[in-house]
Amino acid sequence: QVQLVESGGGSVQAGGSLRLSCAVFGYSPSRPCMAWFRQAPGKERERVAGIGWDGSTTYENSVKDRFTISKDSAKNTLYLQMSSLKPEDTAMYYCAADSARYGFISGYFCDPGNYNYWGQGTQVTVSS
Repeated sequence: QVQLVESGGGSVQAGGSLRLSCAVFGYSPSRPCMAWFRQAPGKERERVAGIGWDGSTTYENSVKDRFTISKDSAKNTLYLQMSSLKPEDTAMYYCAADSARYGFISGYFCDPGNYNYWGQGTQVTVSS
């Protein structure tokens, strides 16, 4: 069974740092797409950062200079280093994984709207 287990969430003051981890069990596609999403109460879920099988990364604009997504492929583990945290970053953070999709014309790509495997989430709370 595929299982994603997040850890590292907690409560910090504004300006602090946290590192989230996501261990993936039972799933190791040849071209993995992995991402961090977050959802705050009353707001839509949004992709915070993503990383492709080739190491390419994408970031939501509000976090691109403060967060860093990385992975350890050998350990099948995803990380999100968060620095200079703001109260606006308060949310439940979810790890997600999927295999790259393939199009005859476009080739392989990560589809941000079609992650099939999800963790249960880890809460990040940033106080002012």
